[in-house]
Amino acid sequence: MKHIIVGTDRAGSNSRKVAELVYGMYQEQGEDIEILDLKDIAKGFAEGPQYGNVTHPILKAAADKIEKSDGLIVVVPEYNGSMPGALKYFIDHLKYPDAFEHRPVAFIGLGGMFGGLRPVEHLQQVFGYRNSFIYPDRIFIMNVWNHYKKSDANPEGTLKDAMILDLLKKQTAGFSAFIKGLKHAGLHPTR
Repeated sequence: MKHIIVGTDRAGSNSRKVAELVYGMYQEQGEDIEILDLKDIAKGFAEGPQYGNVTHPILKAAADKIEKSDGLIVVVPEYNGSMPGALKYFIDHLKYPDAFEHRPVAFIGLGGMFGGLRPVEHLQQVFGYRNSFIYPDRIFIMNVWNHYKKSDANPEGTLKDAMILDLLKKQTAGFSAFIKGLKHAGLHPTR
């Protein structure tokens, strides 16, 4: 099973909206997929021992899913020139090296004029350090809030940009093939 990480704990986030869109694309391909939303997981941050020895049931369940995941898709917004602190804090709670060693990871960045380039690049450093296999086709959605702004032409506030939708579909198919290739080569954490 693959997991989409909503990289912020903000309620009603655009990251969650994009995660739901991508979730639907994986389902259309017949893939097993689940969304892990930091808004829910963050409830476990304040209790008990941390950093690889989590005990809070919500946080422990998320950590266990990450360790068994076939691949991670991280949807991350840009906060103050980097990733949200909640995402880094979540990553820091996960077991080393089990959580990310040889785990395939794909990124979707959300932001202003650079479309979340900075948080994705920062995450690539973190996941690279943790020996993940980083899928090279990253997606950057510029001015994401404009895509979800409700208007007469877009009353539901949904992402309708054909180019972005095409990029997301290509990433979805490509990341699935990337994971299969790693498994075939014996380079996957669930080998």
